[in-house]
Amino acid sequence: MRILVWFRADLRTDDNTALAAAARDATRGVAAVFAVCPRQWRAHDWGDAKVEFVLRNLACLRERLLKLNIPLRIVTTPAFDGVPAALRRLAQDLDCDAVYANRELEVNEARRDAAVRAALERDGRTLRLFDDQTILPPESVRTGEGRFYTVFTPFKRAWLARLAAVGDVTPLGPPRRQPELLCAPDDVPEEVAGFDRGRGLAELWPAGENVALARLGRFIDERIATYKSRRDYPGIGGTSRLSPYLAAGVLSPRRCLAGARAANEGHAGERRPGPSCWISELVWREFYRHVLVGFPRVSMGRAFKPATEQIAWRESPADFAAWQAGRTGVPIVDAGLRQLAAEGWMHNRVRMIVAMFLAKDLLLDWRLGERHFMRHLVDGDLASNNGGWQWSASTGTDAAPYFRIFNPYSQSAKFDPDGAYIRAYVPELRDVPAAALHDPDALAAARTGAAAAYPLPICDRTATRQRVLAAFRVAAP
Repeated sequence: MRILVWFRADLRTDDNTALAAAARDATRGVAAVFAVCPRQWRAHDWGDAKVEFVLRNLACLRERLLKLNIPLRIVTTPAFDGVPAALRRLAQDLDCDAVYANRELEVNEARRDAAVRAALERDGRTLRLFDDQTILPPESVRTGEGRFYTVFTPFKRAWLARLAAVGDVTPLGPPRRQPELLCAPDDVPEEVAGFDRGRGLAELWPAGENVALARLGRFIDERIATYKSRRDYPGIGGTSRLSPYLAAGVLSPRRCLAGARAANEGHAGERRPGPSCWISELVWREFYRHVLVGFPRVSMGRAFKPATEQIAWRESPADFAAWQAGRTGVPIVDAGLRQLAAEGWMHNRVRMIVAMFLAKDLLLDWRLGERHFMRHLVDGDLASNNGGWQWSASTGTDAAPYFRIFNPYSQSAKFDPDGAYIRAYVPELRDVPAAALHDPDALAAARTGAAAAYPLPICDRTATRQRVLAAFRVAAP
């Protein structure tokens, strides 16, 4: 049996379910393939930072596979509709009996896979899909009535119970080396038409699973113990910064769980505060993928709560442009958006502040913000990004109540009290006293020197609160 492994959002050899199974099952060798789909990526709001990161990690994967005598081939087709024919031709050319791949959960990806299966079956070949994006398959965590969970806390309880019942979720090691190389590998393209490779993010986000595993190890050794107490403070680097590696599949969630459990007395439940809290974040990641499978409408630009589709969002291109540029006049919001533009990443607490400001203070459609994030994030991921945006906008599953509206000034006073984060990304305010960064009136009085160039706030929060409450009442239960 000769097997073609189709890589997607799983750019690693370590703990890769489909690759390990192929190396185990093959009797006539293994080849690998990755499909470059520029038009589809653009339609899915992939941005320059993400594409650059994927290409760099794909190049690293190519070298890792070569050491295992597995050649990586690259097929290019504008969109998903060309993938079935491309994979069918490659399977024919390499005389492969089957294609193995790790399952993707989004609607378009599932439809593409169904088309690939049909194309392969015309030649008597098979497509075998494995669950690998999550620690537990999404369908395996259900309510007593067999439904998908819509609230995180009971989902987490059920998830932990299911994990205990399954028992062994130990990460897989590297796959078995193949006896011979079936063909020459393809070169990984350095750029893809329509995307800018010149972002210069390689130093911030170096590629390769060795880097990802080393970063995980350092986080477990040095920062996970204090994660719970430090994670919400964007100026002190208390988070793992592993999300890009998880989003591209350079690092597996099982490997993350194994490291966290080792730091948590071997348990996934409540033991030590830091590791327990980080495991909860891994379960949130699982939860949003569970929602993606159970409620496909969230993959199609729709609110999880249908009633919230009645909300009359404002249309204000000027306000949206100011938000995009980080020129809202609200320091913590502007710092987050400028960090996103500069680094392709934003601290999670700040993501919530920035998202709620757009949806609640500005009353602009959360989908505008969701798309902007996806087009700039190196860790752009539909499930987590959509889940976070719908939580902040109060349109999603287990979302913040519509009347919960973050005050960005009190948020920055609490989580960036000395203004270190704000000053790092809003240099006009570097000489402004910390207290003024969290008080719009004091900031207005401090607008001298470089701060004079900083914009005034684009909205009056007292008025906007009443506006958003009135808008959301149409969707209130």
